[in-house]
Amino acid sequence: MALIVHKYGGTSMGSVERIKNVARRVAKWHAAGHQIVVVPSAMSGETNRLIGLAKEIQEQPDPRELDMIASTGEQVSVGLLAMALKAQGLDARSYAGWQVPVRTDSSHTKARINSIDDARVRADLDAGRVVIVTGFQGVDDEGNITTLGRGGSDTSAVAVAAALKAAECLIYTDVDGVYTTDPRVVPEARRLNVVSFEEMLEMASLGSKVLQIRSVEFAGKYRVPVRVLSSLTDPMIPLDEEMKSGTLITFEEDEKMEAAVVSGIAFSRDEAKITVVAVPDKPGVAFSILGPVAAANIDVDMIVQNQSVAGTTDFSFTVNRNEFNKAIEVLNRDVVKTIGAREVVADDKVCKVSIVGIGMRSHVGIASLMFKTLSEEGINIQMISTSEIKTSVVIQDKYMELAVRALHKAFGLDQAAAQ
Repeated sequence: MALIVHKYGGTSMGSVERIKNVARRVAKWHAAGHQIVVVPSAMSGETNRLIGLAKEIQEQPDPRELDMIASTGEQVSVGLLAMALKAQGLDARSYAGWQVPVRTDSSHTKARINSIDDARVRADLDAGRVVIVTGFQGVDDEGNITTLGRGGSDTSAVAVAAALKAAECLIYTDVDGVYTTDPRVVPEARRLNVVSFEEMLEMASLGSKVLQIRSVEFAGKYRVPVRVLSSLTDPMIPLDEEMKSGTLITFEEDEKMEAAVVSGIAFSRDEAKITVVAVPDKPGVAFSILGPVAAANIDVDMIVQNQSVAGTTDFSFTVNRNEFNKAIEVLNRDVVKTIGAREVVADDKVCKVSIVGIGMRSHVGIASLMFKTLSEEGINIQMISTSEIKTSVVIQDKYMELAVRALHKAFGLDQAAAQ
């Protein structure tokens, strides 16, 4: 049969009973003849608890030591799951990332995977064992434990699947697939049976919490088939039924998919906008602003430079709200006086709302309808960013849910049949 990677999120691993249910589900797949590698997250809330303890000791925890602490949550999960599988009569073996090893760079708390040695895992699979590997973590060239950042277990799972050339990577979570938008915001949201890799990549980058963006990037680079499905169903659901459930992320585009002009509405609450005012308008100024920000390991999203007036321009960009204060500190300390700007103006009460769909390539007037819909709701647009298959806007965060509901209705996503 096939080699399959299962990934289980924190909610799926949230209690002893849920861990036992994961073991039952894995045992069912193994009994069907599949080779199974499981990549679990820490138990729900455990990583936050560990980080909270670190911050009680040190307001800005040392990144290396924070990785040492945060990585322990997954190590507990893999050990407990291995025991639960043994209780089911299966031969199971758990590994921490450094034991595989999963090799990463040395960017503590935001490490990136460089390579995975699959020899140890393959030997266990060939011996008939279920292998359980910690998500979220790895080891750098100096032997330091590293973590991949929040949501990194998704990335670990897809990377393991790529290294093992798995037939499929199943991402089990507390939702039953990818929806047109968050059902908690729009109750009429519909589950998609299929979504293209490009659409999923945009949705993940734009704030959809179903999959972490780096996991989608890995899936695209190594063409790993990924399915998002629920772990909260009966673990003994028939295998053929389970294999067709959830949402399949596909690399094939067909006419049916392109018939849907917009497939989903994504949003992110965790945005902050920063404007460097009265910047001298000359070559290299963008690098002078964003270079120090990048050097501080701060990710920048949307960027807008205004028209030059009297030799100066305003330069605006967005960052994650968690890095807002750090970015302002860097700009005030290293940028404003150096380039001769007037000041930094900042707003952490904004959000990003986006429409996504591969059908946007072949249809005109999509952005126009988006802007008209927001205008009719009295919502002012502060920034705009576009690509072939998405349009994003930054608006005041108090209007986020109104904007999502209005756009979902305007593009008929509450009425269209799920793909």
